[in-house]
Amino acid sequence: MQRALRLLEAVASHAEGAPAKQLARETGLPLPTTYHLLRTLTHEGYLVRDKGVFVLGDAAVRLAGGGAVQNRRIKIEDSLARWRDEIGVPIYFALYREGEIELVAVSDTPSNPAVEEWADFRETAHAHAIGQCLLSQLDPKSRQDHLDRHPVEAITPYTVRNRRVLLERLGSLGRMEPLVERQEYALGTVCAAIPITAGSAAGAMAISLPLHQEERLLPAVERLRTEIGRLLGSLAFSISI
Repeated sequence: MQRALRLLEAVASHAEGAPAKQLARETGLPLPTTYHLLRTLTHEGYLVRDKGVFVLGDAAVRLAGGGAVQNRRIKIEDSLARWRDEIGVPIYFALYREGEIELVAVSDTPSNPAVEEWADFRETAHAHAIGQCLLSQLDPKSRQDHLDRHPVEAITPYTVRNRRVLLERLGSLGRMEPLVERQEYALGTVCAAIPITAGSAAGAMAISLPLHQEERLLPAVERLRTEIGRLLGSLAFSISI
């Protein structure tokens, strides 16, 4: 495996590709071993042989892309953990991707636990701040499609009553305005979500608090919005994961 990785690194260092003999010299591998590994890597799609030189194949490109995704995910998780500690609330990050809510990351502590996902987040977007925030960013056709597949249903006594009321609420939101919901998803809990408009996907950051701490909700979400603005402005954050 180490020898194969050395070959991949050598190939990657040549934008136009390199022949087997050159790769053998650069890696210090015997030529027969080099030929054997090059054939194996080509068969598996990690390399492509083109006009006598070897270049990276689709499998290697996907592997590199996966590493970049992992790095972005680590940056997101680190940011959430820092905000969690500084603001003192659980932090959530979600995307709307391929027609569904995707809860990407949650950062909480035993003293400030996240809301338990007792009803599938994907099916109850109408009932929680994250889902409503994401739905508010969709075009009308996509929003209607989502609600056709996941109808508005009361899951607590405080859940929005029907589709019409939900759409009126979403339509009344100002640009970048936090969306607040009180006990609509989980009794005894208040939540607020902020839309994230970087990239092509709809995204949202959210916080939650126990109902008896509701007075902390708006100051905390405003502080989160400030922190998000700083991070997005530094170009150190990407939601394309």
